[in-house]
Amino acid sequence: MKALIINCTLKPSPEFSNTGALIKKAEQQLKDNGVQTEVIRLVDYDVRPGTDADMGKGDQWPIILEKIKKCNILIVGTPIWMGHLASTTQRMIERLDAIFHDDKFADEKTGQYFTYNKVAGCLITGNEDGAHACAAQILWAVQELGFTVPPNVNAYWVGMAGGGEDYVEGGGEKYYYTNYTLRWMIANLTYFAKLLKANPIDSNLKQLSELAKHN
Repeated sequence: MKALIINCTLKPSPEFSNTGALIKKAEQQLKDNGVQTEVIRLVDYDVRPGTDADMGKGDQWPIILEKIKKCNILIVGTPIWMGHLASTTQRMIERLDAIFHDDKFADEKTGQYFTYNKVAGCLITGNEDGAHACAAQILWAVQELGFTVPPNVNAYWVGMAGGGEDYVEGGGEKYYYTNYTLRWMIANLTYFAKLLKANPIDSNLKQLSELAKHN
């Protein structure tokens, strides 16, 4: 069982990231559940804008895409900027759009995307509001891309209105709501990942698409 956590902070390694601090807790809990886990920062890679799987010379998105293909659990961690997802998070979603128009990402027999039978969730940190909106956008996008979204698979922490303290400085690491929703998230992602590995989705999208032409 493998998990990939993508930290969409705007800060390159090794600069401190509040989103990374919350991710670190998730990483440890996954390992405690026997899940092999890798954490990467999107900004450490040269990910070009676009919607293709490979945008040409120098584009490092294909490296990340291979990691997503090999994982059972995907967790997207994002900070909030001006009430919205970080631009890096949006870019990741845009690059995954290649799933819809590149035949090599779909099973030849069933038409299922490679994202089928993988689960996904999200972690969010920031000041003021926006966590619910960011979670809604990420979780809607990943299910549209073919990932399974189990119940209660988002955890977040936001500071006070007016640009207050960030996750670590504001004591978010001890905040009960964030901590218990994180534990729910890891438990549910792990459970459903194992469930899908043992009982893969059997929908034949090609057949269903043909049936849809007639009614």
